[in-house]
Amino acid sequence: MPLLAWIVLFTALGGALSAVAASAFLLAPGVVRQRAVPHLVSFATGALLGAALLGLLPHAVQAVGAEAIHAIALTMLVGLLVFFVLEKLVLWRHCHHETCDGHVHEAHASANGRDAASAWLILIGDGFHNVIDGVLIAAAFMTDVHLGVVTAIAVFAHEIPQEVGDLAILLHGGMSRAKALTLNLLTSLSSVAGGIAAYFALAPLEELLPYAVALAASSFLYIAVADLIPGLHRRIDPASALKQLIFIVAGVAVIYASHPLAH
Repeated sequence: MPLLAWIVLFTALGGALSAVAASAFLLAPGVVRQRAVPHLVSFATGALLGAALLGLLPHAVQAVGAEAIHAIALTMLVGLLVFFVLEKLVLWRHCHHETCDGHVHEAHASANGRDAASAWLILIGDGFHNVIDGVLIAAAFMTDVHLGVVTAIAVFAHEIPQEVGDLAILLHGGMSRAKALTLNLLTSLSSVAGGIAAYFALAPLEELLPYAVALAASSFLYIAVADLIPGLHRRIDPASALKQLIFIVAGVAVIYASHPLAH
């Protein structure tokens, strides 16, 4: 199968499946959602850490050789700082629960018009985020098809909790269920555009691929460490901590197992 076909297939499949899974999940009873979301976040944390440290980073280092390891490390550092700035600008804002604290306080303090504006803002931010995801998946596929599969799995894992939160915000902003589901699906598919653009932009610059992969690794690390893990620490009782650890390990295990299986 041509490389571009792999990129289009997995960006489209990941975007569609995450949107559909989140939509189906949102239809579940509230009690079920409240119990399942923390486990999904824990699993996504493990998948992101596994993809970054067991998949992306080793491939980037192997591609450039030992003499350029510092350049890879610098790329990751710059990536972490860039994602920090993006999150500060609210373009990289994630909501991994059905409603996150910032949105809840804003909803109570604002009029209906402000709620609707927040809904459109989350669509814009999510669209930008999905385009970046498409770029990262494309860079991974252009490095190695098997690495692309692992990266797509990690993206899919962390998209579901986020999509659940996004749908909740859209519905809270006054959108009908059908409109919210349709717009969320279209936004999720923007990753295809990112993947195609990256393919044509990076193909002539093959020497930059390892650094694009390093940026992907820094993205995954930032989301896991700065965004997901702090939320997990809100539950400090031993039972919750044990469940979180189990699902984090499960996420890492899926990535670890999927890499050799993809070969």
